[in-house]
Amino acid sequence: MEIQGSAALVTGAASGLGAATARRLTAAGATVFGLDLEQSIERVGDAAPEGVTLIPTDVTSGEEVQSAVDRIVESGLPLRTVVNCAGVGWAGRILSKNGPHDLELFRTVITVNLLGTFNVMRLAADAIAKTEPVDEAGQRGVVINTASVAAFEGQVGQIAYSASKGGVHGMTVPAARDLAQYGIRVVTIAPGIVDTPMLAGVTEEYRKGLEAGVPFPSRLAQPAEYAQLVQMIVEHDYLNGETIRMDGALRMAPR
Repeated sequence: MEIQGSAALVTGAASGLGAATARRLTAAGATVFGLDLEQSIERVGDAAPEGVTLIPTDVTSGEEVQSAVDRIVESGLPLRTVVNCAGVGWAGRILSKNGPHDLELFRTVITVNLLGTFNVMRLAADAIAKTEPVDEAGQRGVVINTASVAAFEGQVGQIAYSASKGGVHGMTVPAARDLAQYGIRVVTIAPGIVDTPMLAGVTEEYRKGLEAGVPFPSRLAQPAEYAQLVQMIVEHDYLNGETIRMDGALRMAPR
């Protein structure tokens, strides 16, 4: 599917994977609308992706996401690409010295990572379905969601995160089947350890330990590599209903 001349929606676009993806799609000729929390947009300031329209949006809110989608539709450009990068990764064990896992923490992680992804997918898909097909096969667009290798090998303390990302992975095939009649593909990326702002506070020693655990190449993934994969998925019309691991053959240890 051609990227040039279409609109793209990217969540979590103020930084990390979302920002890299927004930049890549802009460079490929898309008009990109980035959704992120207002405080996240304010935090990045002038470092925000150039040429991207950032819209303060809570992805868990039906009203806010619908408003953002309406704004994209009103631009006059057909919405073809949706990339869900927004997410949180707070840790906690089922049982610890502090007692049972905090229920609200678990609920929040599931709400942002899983419900937020579904919320954006359902509302954006509705807008994509109303566009004209781009080819004889009836293709209209693609939704790319973000899971994690933690969906398959969650570590100690990742019970909430793994459950949320496992849910994103689990939605991939039924979502692709649900949306097939509208010419919308659904693909999920499951990144390994990516060098994003979430790792900004770790020590150099800890970072080297993370890198050593990756078989090859023995380094952290870069957000630009995630964005590169996004573009490839958009342009590869036969990729559908698949979760693609981007992890250097990493299989997470218990700790």
